[in-house]
Amino acid sequence: MTAEAETIKMENNNRKAWLYLLPAILFLAVFMVYPLFDVFVYSFEEGYNSASQTFTGIGLYNYSYVLHDPYFLQAVQNTFILVIITVPLSTGLALLISVGLASIPKLRELYQTVYFLPYVTNTLAVGLVFMILFKRTPYTDGLANLLLSLVNLGPIDFIDGPYWAKMFVLCFYTVWVVMPFKILILTSALASVRQDYYDAARIDGTSRFRMFYKITLPMISPMLFYLIITGFIGAFKAYSDAVALFGTNLNAAEMNTIVGYVYDMLYGDSGGFPSYASAAAIILFAIVLTITCINLLVSRKHVHY
Repeated sequence: MTAEAETIKMENNNRKAWLYLLPAILFLAVFMVYPLFDVFVYSFEEGYNSASQTFTGIGLYNYSYVLHDPYFLQAVQNTFILVIITVPLSTGLALLISVGLASIPKLRELYQTVYFLPYVTNTLAVGLVFMILFKRTPYTDGLANLLLSLVNLGPIDFIDGPYWAKMFVLCFYTVWVVMPFKILILTSALASVRQDYYDAARIDGTSRFRMFYKITLPMISPMLFYLIITGFIGAFKAYSDAVALFGTNLNAAEMNTIVGYVYDMLYGDSGGFPSYASAAAIILFAIVLTITCINLLVSRKHVHY
C-alpha cells in the first residue's frame, strides 16, 4: 500500500471516528456546555426578572450579594466540613475493608454484596432510617441515645439539637452511603494486582506493611485517585443527604449546602432569584474546578500508571 493510500485510509477512519463521536458531542453541547454558558451569563445580569426576561444592568452585584449572604456562608461552611471529613474517612475505611475482604477469598463475594446494599437503597429511605435512629421524640430518645446511656452519656438530640450533633449525623450518613461503591471499586482493584509481586516480596522477607505500602498502594493508586476526585465532586454536590435527615427547610436547621442554597434561590421559600442562584452555581463550579486541578497536579507525583 502506497503512502497516499494510507493517508486516504487514515482520513476516512478519522471521519468515521468523528461520526461516532457526533451524538455524544451534540448531547454534551446541548445539555452541558450551553447550560453552563447560560448560567454564566445569568450570573452577571442584575435585577433579572424571570417573568419578563429583563434585567436592569450587568455587573458583579449578584456575586457580591451571594458572598455576603449569611445563608450562603453557612452553606459553604457546611459543605467544606462535609468534604474534609467524609472524603478521607470514607476512602480510608473502604480501603481497610477492601484489604480485609481480599484476605478471605471464599466469602469475598458474599461480603461484597452485603456492603454494596446501602448503595442500591434509596437515599431518602436510608435517611429516614437514620433520622429514626437519631431523632428524639416524646416516646423514645432513639437507638443512638440508648447506646449512649450505657456509658452514662446523653441524651442528645442529633436532629434538632446542637450544630455539632447534626453535622455528626450528616457526616456519618454520607460516609455510610458512599462507602459501598468505594469498597466495590477497591476490591476489584486489589484483585487485579499481580500475585507475582507479593511472591517475590515474601521471598525477600518483606513485611506485610511494607508490601502494602510499596506494592499494593502504588498498584491501586489510579483507583484511589479516581475515588478521591469523584468523592470531592460528590460531596460538594451534596443536598439530598441533608434533606433526608433535616427536611426541606435547611436554612432554619443551619444544615444547608451550596447546592441546597442554589435550589432555594430558584424554587424555595426565598426563590425566584435565578441570577443569585447562577452566581452561587458559578462559585461552586470554580471551587470544584480548583480542587480538581490541585488533585490532578498532586497525582502526577503520587499516582502510578
